[in-house]
Amino acid sequence: MTYTCSDYRLEMVLLGIQRRLYEEELPEDEKERLLKEIQKIEAEMEM
Repeated sequence: MTYTCSDYRLEMVLLGIQRRLYEEELPEDEKERLLKEIQKIEAEMEM
């Protein structure tokens, strides 16, 4: 499998979301939204 710029971009977006999720005090609805976004990206990356 080739590692492309798009793959790298998705990986960086995923890391940013994960960092935000665990470093900040967020309301529950925001945490749920971020978790759903993480699941969406992981599915797209086939993780």
